[in-house]
Amino acid sequence: MKRKFTSAFKAPVAIEALKKRETLAELALRFEVHATMISKWKQEFLSNSAQVFDKAERTPEAGADTDKLYAKIGQLEMENDF
Repeated sequence: MKRKFTSAFKAPVAIEALKKRETLAELALRFEVHATMISKWKQEFLSNSAQVFDKAERTPEAGADTDKLYAKIGQLEMENDF
């Protein structure tokens, strides 16, 4: 039966592989995964790492929405007080 791994499991394994403190063979034994899979996850992690910074650039838009929501809350509170 084929095992499925979550991204929550893959990410720390890939990070450990990037650190190069242990060989792929040692990591494979420690995490009970084939070394080829760890190598694949490491490459996938590196390929997709730029997306983390793309998301950070989009956060100012969320801040603008938050400001509008706070303004609306203030307006509704004032109306509610009357």
